[in-house]
Amino acid sequence: MTKGRMALAWGAIALAAAAALALVFRPAVVEVEVAPVTRGAFERTIDEDGKTRVRERYLVSAPLAGRVLRSTLKAGDAVRAGEVVATLLPSAPALIDARTEQELRERLGAAEAGYARASAEVERARVALEQSRGELSRAAQLADKGFTSAQALERSQREVELRVKEQKSAEFDREAARHQLGVAGAALSRSQGTGSRTSDRQWALTAPVAGRVLRVAQESEATVGVGAPLVEIGNPEDLEVLVDVLTTDAAAIRPGQAVRLEVAAGVPVLRGRVRLVEPAAYTKVSALGVEEQRVNAVIDFDAPREAWKTLGDAYRVDARIVVEARADAIVAPVSALFRQGDRWSVFVADGARARRVEVVPGPRNATLSVIERGLDPGAMVIVFPGDRVADGTRIRVRR
Repeated sequence: MTKGRMALAWGAIALAAAAALALVFRPAVVEVEVAPVTRGAFERTIDEDGKTRVRERYLVSAPLAGRVLRSTLKAGDAVRAGEVVATLLPSAPALIDARTEQELRERLGAAEAGYARASAEVERARVALEQSRGELSRAAQLADKGFTSAQALERSQREVELRVKEQKSAEFDREAARHQLGVAGAALSRSQGTGSRTSDRQWALTAPVAGRVLRVAQESEATVGVGAPLVEIGNPEDLEVLVDVLTTDAAAIRPGQAVRLEVAAGVPVLRGRVRLVEPAAYTKVSALGVEEQRVNAVIDFDAPREAWKTLGDAYRVDARIVVEARADAIVAPVSALFRQGDRWSVFVADGARARRVEVVPGPRNATLSVIERGLDPGAMVIVFPGDRVADGTRIRVRR
């Protein structure tokens, strides 16, 4: 073999080796998913669960402890203002044992004796007054004839005034003794079965407004305490929606913002408007055991009554509060954005290569982000790029 042919052979071998090495160490093609950058409407919403509630509700409660009679009302019944919704009877006195009953009898006997003594004192004061008046009459006759002094006559007059006051005092003592006798007799009347009938002292509780019965808290006859709830009344056609949101989200909610309310599958989405965000927040423990600060947002229906007539009090709804909306915006998937330092970027599928492009993002929601600068509609961005994708990486779109 000539030297020229040997050189050619070694050259071919070197080229083949170089090609093999280039093939071995060539970067692998990364499969990626892409999504288009589009132009259109954008909304940022706060999505939370809520429930309906009657705007104005009235709770009829027991003004005193007693026994409430069985209610004839049922949930959904219409009531008029002033209509009787519950009847309350005074509580029956507690049962007493033989020892207590004997004590009450002795107390009654003492009260009777006290009343008799007070009556005797009244009679004694009456007799003393009559006697003083007789002496005054005789003293006046003697004074007219000059047989007694003016001082003696005046003394008789003062004696009559004193006896009058003693009689009044005795009458007051007799009246007090009479009341004590009544108290002792009433305490003993329960054991003797002579108490007054409770049916003669019924307390009728009436509806404060016209509406419908939302709930009957006590249907059966039972003994209730002071303030016990009995009947709840309201107008189920006057509903609002209560949504509890995180306080960090509530900072972006303003009265008048639009709300979309989803009731159930197959039911058209209802429109609503934020009326107010309550000024006071509260602590709520999430399902994961985390304490959260939440606040209630109150929403009014922005649709005719016919659209939500099937809803009632405490129905569950899914609320989407629109806190920001743009009619014409360039949007890209949030999953395509990543941060390098203090700047945001995306990977754009440029043919078979990934190209990093810096962007200026705007507001975002759960899936989309507004792109203020850096991308044009129609560009294909790589979503969930991962660590294998870098600027210039060879890519293949997964289909």
